[in-house]
Amino acid sequence: MIELNKVNKYYGDHHVLKDIDLSIADGEKVVIIGPSGSGKSTLIRCMNKLETVSDGSILIDGVDITEKKAPINKIRANIQMVFQNFNLYAHKTVLENLTLAPIKVKGVKKAEAEKTGREYLDRIGLLDKADAYPSQLSGGQQQRVAIARALNMHPEVILFDEPTSALDPEMIQEVLDVMIDLSEMNITMVVVTHEMGFAREVADKIVFMADGKIEAVAPPEKFFTEDQGERVSSFLSKILHK
Repeated sequence: MIELNKVNKYYGDHHVLKDIDLSIADGEKVVIIGPSGSGKSTLIRCMNKLETVSDGSILIDGVDITEKKAPINKIRANIQMVFQNFNLYAHKTVLENLTLAPIKVKGVKKAEAEKTGREYLDRIGLLDKADAYPSQLSGGQQQRVAIARALNMHPEVILFDEPTSALDPEMIQEVLDVMIDLSEMNITMVVVTHEMGFAREVADKIVFMADGKIEAVAPPEKFFTEDQGERVSSFLSKILHK
């Protein structure tokens, strides 16, 4: 579903991504972890061309999105992204937030978009908030709405950029529970997170990044129990003993 070949990204002289090779299968759940500044968020932003790569290629379902003539809007319709800070439209209701893109981007009829939107709101436990505005919701509720909004585009891929990092501690689990439920669906998920419990439970494989490079790739049962190198051990010892 997603294939990165020798991807590099520079910001001026700063080499952010260094020869990244990564393959993600259809329906696979991949968690990307690593210290701050390692390039994790830049990497997933490159996967839907929110950032352009300096060189290398990224294939999404066989289409190279780094080519100038790539149908990026069509590709983006099938790759949804959930951001740290929700990015909901403040002047629109929860249901309107869910239906805007399907109607405008995919040409779905309003009644159908509302029907599926309500189904996803019910799935995340917020059907009663359909007519509320984002400012009337907690941070955890807003992030759950952002996930439902992504789902209402019926994407093949959802990218999560540290979806719980802006939340108060008591709200984190409610978002993770929705994502754990989501992992049962046949959607490819790429998640940047520091939530190691989530990584253990959901990931098919864990990707560890440091200094713009992929240092280790392994399924969770091996990643957390077998030696993945000094850099991984140092990171885990700090994050697991907080």
